[in-house]
Amino acid sequence: MRLIILDTETTGLEPKQGHRLIEVGALEMVNRRLTGKSFHEYVQPERDVPMEAQAVHGITEEFLADKALFSTIADQFIEFITGAELIIHNAPFDLGFLDNELAIAGKMIGKKYPKVSDICKITDSLKLARRKHPGQKNNLDALCRRYGIINTHRELHGALLDSEILADVYLMMTGGQTDLMWAAQATSATGDAVAPASRTVSLEGYELPVVMATDAEVAAHKTKLQTVAKASGDNCLWLSSMD
Repeated sequence: MRLIILDTETTGLEPKQGHRLIEVGALEMVNRRLTGKSFHEYVQPERDVPMEAQAVHGITEEFLADKALFSTIADQFIEFITGAELIIHNAPFDLGFLDNELAIAGKMIGKKYPKVSDICKITDSLKLARRKHPGQKNNLDALCRRYGIINTHRELHGALLDSEILADVYLMMTGGQTDLMWAAQATSATGDAVAPASRTVSLEGYELPVVMATDAEVAAHKTKLQTVAKASGDNCLWLSSMD
């Protein structure tokens, strides 16, 4: 199963108001493991970047001045995502900008690009989070706190960094561990071996210690289970397994 964890940064909130995409970051995951393959580009938006937007992502007009137009990377982007399931936090926002950029690029080069949802399955991780945690904050920062994911290195938003964080969040929301899930040697969707992801954990050469409970700890645990058994009408399977 090929997943693409994707995020974008933009000049504003609404493409209909003339705002444009300035960064797209995407990570490939196969069988719930990062493969090490990614797509990451900064884009020249052909307009200014308002200060309020810069305060969010820190990307300036000067930095983007020599970056490529989206039309020059559109084919590469389409090739990377086609046929995958896209995991996007608040998907309508990112899809609105991506479809807008593809439409503009198509007009510039005389080519008709499909909408992203026509070539990919879309999973909105924000909707998933709201179903799992109704009535709570479900932005990436809140989800990181809820699942114990360290994101203190993120002072500003960035498409690739947010994609990395979202990969952790998505695995935790869907029942998987994170650090122990990274492949030491993964295979991409094309069958080619790829380099390990940056989060790979190798235990080769290490002897893991086995820590046994002390007699006092066992006795305290049994006392606790006896309390549980009393409260449950002597229906405590863990206590019976210790006898």
